[in-house]
Amino acid sequence: MLNLTLCDILYVSTLPFFIYNWVNDWPFGEAVCKICNFLFEANHYGSILFLAAISLHRFIGICYPVHSLSWNSTRRAKLVSVGVWACVLTGQAPVLYFTDIGDYDNSSYCHVLPNQTLSGAFLVYGSVISVGMFVLPFMLVIVCYGLMVRKLLEPSWGSEEGQQGFRAAHRTKQKSVKMIIIVLMTFIFCFLPYRLIEFWRRLILYDSEETTCKMEEAFFIALQVTWLMASANSIMDPILYFMAGQDFRKTMMKKKRKKSENTLPECANTVLT
Repeated sequence: MLNLTLCDILYVSTLPFFIYNWVNDWPFGEAVCKICNFLFEANHYGSILFLAAISLHRFIGICYPVHSLSWNSTRRAKLVSVGVWACVLTGQAPVLYFTDIGDYDNSSYCHVLPNQTLSGAFLVYGSVISVGMFVLPFMLVIVCYGLMVRKLLEPSWGSEEGQQGFRAAHRTKQKSVKMIIIVLMTFIFCFLPYRLIEFWRRLILYDSEETTCKMEEAFFIALQVTWLMASANSIMDPILYFMAGQDFRKTMMKKKRKKSENTLPECANTVLT
């Protein structure tokens, strides 16, 4: 969850610049334009990859609880985080090259690929990134959560003797289903529309002879709308933080109880002596 927080911080740091550019010309120069788009794309794909990692973590914990005891470790989590950030920063580095300040409707805008001469190279780059950092993670999420739902719907899953065990298993199922719904809604509502419009735009701009002013205007409006939808990802993340925070608090409370149980006998022995 710390990694999702970092992704949101990257996005929030660029938000004032993009909001200003919506109502005014871009006055901040080419370097700031490139950095802002790089940070936005890093946030976007970083959130996608980390949500996929969370989905895989949940899948292992629910479908393979015994194996998860050996797989889930702080060291392995750090390695996964470093690997994801390395993929994101490396994969989005070309955005610094493709981003520039372009003119639209007598105004200057900061956007990726305003120059149509680079559309061929950007089409190849964008297609590889879309498949590797969106399509494959999205398929991973669908498969993981599909198998998780099937496992959760099994009558024997999480059953324990006694009414208390049954209630605990039922609460765990409810929480897992809520997490599934939130992550899937985040992917479908926040990420999918923007990625589809971006990919369609690349295909159209690649054949610049077929591009008309009306098409460019329609793409510009669609990008603004789907950009707002992608921004809603930062609203969904706090819900994930809260649900994950409940597990964190329970873990910390268990550790405190164990520590207090270990210290109580020592205190008793001290008093007796």
